Amino acid sequence: MTHRYLPMTEIDKKEMLETIGINSIDELFSDIPEKVRFNGLYNIPKAKSESALLKELKQLAAKNSDTDANVSFLGAGIYNHYKPIIVDHVISRSEFYTAYTPYQPEISQGELQAIFEFQTMIAELTGMDLANSSMYDGGTSLAEAGMLAAAHTRRKKLLVSEAIHPEYRDVVATYAKGQSIEVVTIPTKDGVTDIESLKGLLDSDTAAVMVQYPNFFGQIEDIKTIGELAHDAKGLFVVSSNPLALGILTPPGKLGADITVGDAQPFGIPESFGGPYCGYFATTKQLMRKVPGRLVGETVDQEGRRGFVLTLQAREQHIRREKATSNICSNQALLALASSVAMTALGKKGVQEMAKQNIVKTRFAKNAFEAAGFEVPFQGAHFNEIVVKTKKSVQEINKNLLEKGIIGGFDLGRVYPDLENHVLIAVTELRTKEEIESLVAEMGAYNA
Repeated sequence: MTHRYLPMTEIDKKEMLETIGINSIDELFSDIPEKVRFNGLYNIPKAKSESALLKELKQLAAKNSDTDANVSFLGAGIYNHYKPIIVDHVISRSEFYTAYTPYQPEISQGELQAIFEFQTMIAELTGMDLANSSMYDGGTSLAEAGMLAAAHTRRKKLLVSEAIHPEYRDVVATYAKGQSIEVVTIPTKDGVTDIESLKGLLDSDTAAVMVQYPNFFGQIEDIKTIGELAHDAKGLFVVSSNPLALGILTPPGKLGADITVGDAQPFGIPESFGGPYCGYFATTKQLMRKVPGRLVGETVDQEGRRGFVLTLQAREQHIRREKATSNICSNQALLALASSVAMTALGKKGVQEMAKQNIVKTRFAKNAFEAAGFEVPFQGAHFNEIVVKTKKSVQEINKNLLEKGIIGGFDLGRVYPDLENHVLIAVTELRTKEEIESLVAEMGAYNA
């Protein structure tokens, strides 16, 4: 075949069969008994022409309710934020878009520098000594932090706040099961981690205390106090944090965190129906050699020129399998690059202003709901999200809102049985005063 990538013709097929000495394709499967072969027709529609198929797919896609055509107040871990238009232009460049793991520094300096800049910005945001070149998402980052803590302390118990994202807690539990690590849930009180309960759970087998900042309900945890308790018990302190919030909140690294993890989705990465996203993992220097994933370091070449290389690799591809800390393989650099471009385009002041707007607009929404007669059960400092109690089913309310072009909040009753008829409302910098007022009015009319 001269044209290797064109579909084969019947003549091509005949020539190949003759070459290997058989008369038909069925002969290739002659060793498979007839009784286990499927001889019927698959229950799928007949093939369509390309134009007809494209038309059908477009019609199916048009049924989706997205955040371009609707006003979204849905958060719960993934948010509708401003994305600088330059992000897509940069990550669409072929040298980034198709890049594989940069094992060969001599031909990967551009990508290695991009990863290095991501690490630097995450370390600065979190107040930690160093950060890796990204994980799969926030959930796996938190789970990897738990495994690192257990290995480092040689202890077998993780104390995980109930106010951490429920899906993140599920991922931690899945990782822990394979390592025979016990996961104990710290209950909440008034929307934050119950510190008195935490004191009663800490013991000599506690590898780490894990909290979220801001937590799943949007509340700001007292992580300084929680970190001190964890360290008094000789355990590590792990914080899962929204990086955008760190543009205005005190970084976990300044409040005693040993490991700070999270998802960089708020910076330049769209919701995308659930992924892919960009987890980050930042630590103190003490834990540098145990960080999962990849680290890019700055060095000089033979002639003294600045350069970048993969360094301190703790994956099983690089060191003895029994000493590996991680088997993360996929190249996550494209999404890390998207976040880096977004953070660079916004700049320090832009990130701070974006974070400030999330606080101010969420406070405006809280006041509007209370003025309309809704109960907002969790008071105190919050970021990005608030919990609102409803008189009717959240599912029914959200269905009604969608008919009005509004994507409602997250139904907390799905994962917290004691919070039935409570909705988690996310208000980002993209939401306007009129949109917030419209949400409150529509929910109020249906909830009367």
